[in-house]
Amino acid sequence: MSLTFCFHSLWPSPLHFWVLSIWALFVSPVTSSHHQSIPHSIKLHGDITLGGLFPIHSRGPHGLPCGELKKEKGIHRMEAMLYALDQINQDPYLLPNITLGARILDTCSRDTYALEQSLTFVQALIQKDTSDIRCSNGMPPLIRKPERVVAVIGASASSVSIMVANILRLFEIPQVSYASTAPELSDNNRYDFFSRVVPPDSYQAQAMLDIVKALGWNYVSTLASEGNYGESGVEAFMQISREAGGVCIAQSVKIPREATDGEFDKIIKRLMETSNARGVIIFANEDDIKRVLEAAKHANLTGHFLFVGSDSWGAKSSPVSELEDVAEGAVTILPKRVSIDGFDQYFTSRSLENNRRNIWFNEFWEDDFRCKLTRPGIKLDPDKKKCTGEERIGRDSLYEQEGKVQFVIDAVYAVAHGLHSMIQDLCPGASGVCSSMDPVEGRTLLSYIRAVNFNGSAGTGVLFNENGDAPGRYDIFQFQMTNHTHPGYRVIGQWTNNLRLNMEEMQWSGGDQSLPESICSFPCKPGERKKMVKGVPCCWHCEPDQP
Repeated sequence: MSLTFCFHSLWPSPLHFWVLSIWALFVSPVTSSHHQSIPHSIKLHGDITLGGLFPIHSRGPHGLPCGELKKEKGIHRMEAMLYALDQINQDPYLLPNITLGARILDTCSRDTYALEQSLTFVQALIQKDTSDIRCSNGMPPLIRKPERVVAVIGASASSVSIMVANILRLFEIPQVSYASTAPELSDNNRYDFFSRVVPPDSYQAQAMLDIVKALGWNYVSTLASEGNYGESGVEAFMQISREAGGVCIAQSVKIPREATDGEFDKIIKRLMETSNARGVIIFANEDDIKRVLEAAKHANLTGHFLFVGSDSWGAKSSPVSELEDVAEGAVTILPKRVSIDGFDQYFTSRSLENNRRNIWFNEFWEDDFRCKLTRPGIKLDPDKKKCTGEERIGRDSLYEQEGKVQFVIDAVYAVAHGLHSMIQDLCPGASGVCSSMDPVEGRTLLSYIRAVNFNGSAGTGVLFNENGDAPGRYDIFQFQMTNHTHPGYRVIGQWTNNLRLNMEEMQWSGGDQSLPESICSFPCKPGERKKMVKGVPCCWHCEPDQP
């Protein structure tokens, strides 16, 4: 039996020529030395396929696309999608007689790499004319049709979601993110197929402004990590404070990428140029937060700065570890969330035997248990112990559910509920998907996803506004030193469109309960009058009142 291979060119429609040009760039010999043209991915078969984008690995060093495994933000979140699919596929009332499948890809925490991977999702939608193609024996070629992805769960980082959203909208594939909070993604003209089950940072910026006003501060500085998250978060805060009035920005400082210790020292020095602005609004990554605290301690300014931190600080222990005295009094914010017990039971029961569908699970296992799996032909590192396979997550390793697991589950369910309503309307009485939904029309599915309103995994409503944004629900924390021996975060309030803050539960540096000030100018004494500082309505000089 002989096999004949046909080589042929497939001409795209003009609309998709740009996409194919990018594809050609990525898979050309020059750029593909360390890429795979077929992405390393998880494939689950089903009647309807969802895409998934997760940062399974960090950004790679020295030009490599991928670096170290991300156990929590990568594996936990990705397993949350698998868990949600299992739950939906076992549910007799949600999508009955329909199995949801998946194609899950690794973004490697890099927007350009994620774009390359995401081209997998649109292959089936590129129109190809094969009418004039014939094999050498005169027969038409057999062309395997790529799977059709009807919606994509992800991505994680806003920069990745923005890059991917630009291509998914071209092919009208709805996208639901579980973690991207950049305000610009609320632009329904540019990102019309993008939705998210987390609130945008513009809500968080409003909550932070409400905190500043509740504390009676009118003069604060802002600090942002360079990049989409930090800069757009601070920009939203500044814009909202301008519109509301009553709060002035003393300085707006940006932390450069790959900043040196010397640059952090300069940032602290610069903030001290307006030392009355003790309040510092900070949208920064964990590493930058830690280094800002270190620089403040190095400058003997423990207790001077009053930080108001965004959700990237939240209730994390890593930024404040060994810097508790500098962080004391910091007020931080975090989207309201709960730990999902069902996921804990699912994930801690995963083993090498029962989790073969996760192609990255062996790597996770080695990382989690600090052991090495033996492979044929590969010599075991004598410094590493051998994995037995009998290890158990949470028993033989530390385990704490990653904070966005709830939102991953809600994102998958949002698409499932959208599909369920769509099938009920377009396929009444049918057992499964009918011809009216073959193929699934992306713009129609988007309208059904945007219309969902159901109780999510945390028991709170999952719904979207006209821009595809989830409602803003936040817990407000303060980092406190209880009796100076048990430092930790304490919930001191909530924000759901308006602020509820328990002022009597707040305490500041040294356990002081009196409210610290962050104001530009103090009230003038009797016999003095204000001379306003031009362009800064919160600042004035006091001068003798002329008779």
